[in-house]
Amino acid sequence: MASASASASARARPASTAPILDTRQDDESPISQLTRHWINERHAPDILPAQEDLLASLLDHIRRQSDAVQLLRGEPSASEEEHIRIMLVQMEVERVKFIVRSYVRTRLFKIEKFARFIMTDTTIQTRITTAERAHASRHAHLTDRHFHTSVLQSLPETQSHLDDTPIFMPPMITKPDDSRAVFVHALRNCPPIRFHEDLTLEMKRGHISLMPFSFIEQLLVRGDVELL
Repeated sequence: MASASASASARARPASTAPILDTRQDDESPISQLTRHWINERHAPDILPAQEDLLASLLDHIRRQSDAVQLLRGEPSASEEEHIRIMLVQMEVERVKFIVRSYVRTRLFKIEKFARFIMTDTTIQTRITTAERAHASRHAHLTDRHFHTSVLQSLPETQSHLDDTPIFMPPMITKPDDSRAVFVHALRNCPPIRFHEDLTLEMKRGHISLMPFSFIEQLLVRGDVELL
């Protein structure tokens, strides 16, 4: 009977050799990919394409790993080695959660900053998720209503619009500044970058340069370069 009970307990407990969290350090691991997208998003002046599938995959992975940890923590016969392993996994899960939260917060900051521009530009709408577009719409609506209630309703009709483009004045709708300079690191050999007819730059793998974001945006989307 004791042997049968021990066998049943062994079957119920997750095998200690099963990988709890993928901690590979190569560039193909989901964690490494999200880390790179997070850094790129932080340094890019524009909103980059959303990594919805990657984010969903990592969140599902975190949920499954957390469930596995809870099972191991509730196992009274777990060894000291397994307890240490559980602690390491929990630390790694918290690290991934931090990256996920920071990535999402960075995108939300940009979406709220450029909310009114997002609602008028179809190109940038293709880079955001359905939920992000809904958030931008709500934020733009609330901002417009606040401005109208507090200021615009007291102004003459000709001066009460938020989409005016006055001459010699900055536009009233904030939009991304693609001319802002960024530091770029080439992950592989890139095609020549043409600044104008007499000036081109060939970025080899490992090369670091400072240039306007607009010239390397497509290279960044393809994964040929990363921002620093």
